[in-house]
Amino acid sequence: MEAVRIVMSGMWLQETGSLSSGNSRWLVIFVGVIAAAMIAQAISVAVVALGALKAGKRALDIVDDMRTKLMPMIESTHEMVQDARPKVKIITENLVETSHVVRSKAQEFDATASDLNMKARVQAARVDGMVTSVLNTTADISETLQRAVKVPAREFAGLVNGFKAGVEVLVGRAKGFGRDKGNGARGRDTEW
Repeated sequence: MEAVRIVMSGMWLQETGSLSSGNSRWLVIFVGVIAAAMIAQAISVAVVALGALKAGKRALDIVDDMRTKLMPMIESTHEMVQDARPKVKIITENLVETSHVVRSKAQEFDATASDLNMKARVQAARVDGMVTSVLNTTADISETLQRAVKVPAREFAGLVNGFKAGVEVLVGRAKGFGRDKGNGARGRDTEW
């Protein structure tokens, strides 16, 4: 369309006497080519419009077909959601209540475990004190028994050793008593 305007404005600006027969023939050919191009363009636009019309009609048929097939499914899904809504609400409320119960029981369990732990520590400390006391008492009794046995045993061993030494001295003198008669009484008196 723009080309026709350009050609027409070109013709308008030409001088009146300059249009010759050769130029007019070219002008007619040019206008004919432009007219043929415009007719071809109009035909292609008409073909595209018919194709778009057919595609639009086919798309509407597909949409109607899908709607007839999907609407029952959508309605049944909607009904199922409507039926499930109160059940889901009850389940949600039960979960919230269960969560509160579990939380309170966990707190009770924590308190009980802490109490048991404290009591176990107290009892462990008590048993540790008792065991320590028993071990200390056992060690003291062992020391006392050792002293009670060792001291008299040492004293008794000392007495026995002293008695033994005395007996040996007496036995030695008694053996030497008969032999020393020839030596005289002087030798015995000096030993005592």
